[in-house]
Amino acid sequence: MTEVKQDDPTIKIVREFLRDNPTFLDNHQDILESMDLPHHSGNAVSLVERQVSVMRDRNTEIRARLDNILATAQDNDQLFEKTKQLVLKLLEAKNLSTLVEAVHESLGKDYQIEFYSLTLFGTQETLPKTMARVVQVEQANEQIGTLLSANRVVCGVLREEEMTFLFGDNGAQVGSAASIPLCYNNLYGILAVGNADPNFYTGSMGTLFLSYIGEVLSRLIPQHLSDAEK
Repeated sequence: MTEVKQDDPTIKIVREFLRDNPTFLDNHQDILESMDLPHHSGNAVSLVERQVSVMRDRNTEIRARLDNILATAQDNDQLFEKTKQLVLKLLEAKNLSTLVEAVHESLGKDYQIEFYSLTLFGTQETLPKTMARVVQVEQANEQIGTLLSANRVVCGVLREEEMTFLFGDNGAQVGSAASIPLCYNNLYGILAVGNADPNFYTGSMGTLFLSYIGEVLSRLIPQHLSDAEK
């Protein structure tokens, strides 16, 4: 707080304003709450002054919490909008290739995720050609069996071989990741996102939107596979 000198011309202006507008502070209590108004009681701090100080600290804390809640709500609102747009693109995809393209484009451009991958389980001969990596399910179980058996989003610092399986040559650059198996009656693949920061994806973070995208993919992929076989 900047100390104002008593001979500062601003002091005179403020004094005259408050004198001419005696109800100003009553009508602007936010200013009054931020002011330091000591209650003179000798060398001792009065109970009133102490109570006011505690109330001011609590008010500051509550405002900080509200600001954090509002910021989180805004982030969730933006995340919801991106997820909605992705789901609409997935529903509009005419085949497996355009569906995979929609996933890659959205994760990279809309979500601006640093590392991401979509791996489908099968062989090059049995699956339509797409941008997704194709791996036999037996190999996947050997290298990322723990992630697949979880049947849910797994977040955190993964083992080196798991990072390599999910992100290929970029695996060594990924500090933390989140992955979700694509499973609906059968296991069709795995979706993974990563970040260079080891503390970016943690076990305590919310995974609602990633889980939702995984569920949508788990239902759409088998439909496109069935159409490709006809």
